[in-house]
Order: sequence, then structure tokens, then C-alpha cells
Amino acid sequence: MSKLITVLNGPNLNLLGKREPEIYGHDTLMDVEEECSGLAQALGFSCRFQQSNYEGQLIDWIQAAREDSAGIIINPAAYSHTSIGILDALHTFEGPVLEVHVSNIHKRESFRHHSYVSERAEGVIAGFGVQGYSMAIQRMATLLQGK
Repeated sequence: MSKLITVLNGPNLNLLGKREPEIYGHDTLMDVEEECSGLAQALGFSCRFQQSNYEGQLIDWIQAAREDSAGIIINPAAYSHTSIGILDALHTFEGPVLEVHVSNIHKRESFRHHSYVSERAEGVIAGFGVQGYSMAIQRMATLLQGK
């Protein structure tokens, strides 16, 4: 079994820590990556962390993860609510998928209440700030160790 967890981040997450800190906090995506990598390693896994503002790039990375990753953690950001293409790509991945949102999407604008990705995800973590990523790494390790 692969010990690689792929963590994908969608549009505008490159601005984490700079964009709307009252919603998203002050930690940067690099801070989150360092935390996730350290936690994954402590749990016996490795972590590949990627971010793109482009839907097609995220789809390409999901397809590539089919070859070498045991699980995918994805924060699709705004694509959660619009991308059937990302959902279709996730359906081609055989391992577990977890969805993460820094903010609680259910307390925000009504158009954010539906996520296509949730239709594929084994679980959704939302509203815990960047700590949600660590929670997802822990849950993914549990899911993968149970196989």
C-alpha cells in the first residue's frame, strides 16, 4: 500500500494568511503544509501538498494521484460549488477522499451550502480553520491503516 497522501488546494488558497484573515486566519498555506507534512510523517505517511487556481490542473493532479497515492485530501475552495469535472475526476480515484474547508461553508452565503465534492468524500471537515487539515491527516491515516 502506498503511504502517500495527496493534499490538493483550490483557487485563492495561495493567499491564505493574507486574504480575509477574519474568515481564514493568519496562517499561510506554507504553514499548513509544514504542519501536515510533519503530522503525516509522525503517523507513518508522506504528504504531497499542491495548490492551483486552475480547475484543469486540479483534475490532472487527481488523475495522477491514481498512480501513487493512498488517499486524497482536497480543499476545492470555490470549485466545491461549481465543478462537476473535479467530482468526476474524484470518482476515478479508488482510495478515500476527505474534503476540507477552512471556514464553515454552511454559515456563509447560500450558494456555498452545496458541494459537489461532498458527493464523493468519505468525510467533510469545515469551520475549524486551518486545524481542519491536521484533522483530515489524522482521519486519513486512520482510514488507510484500517485497510
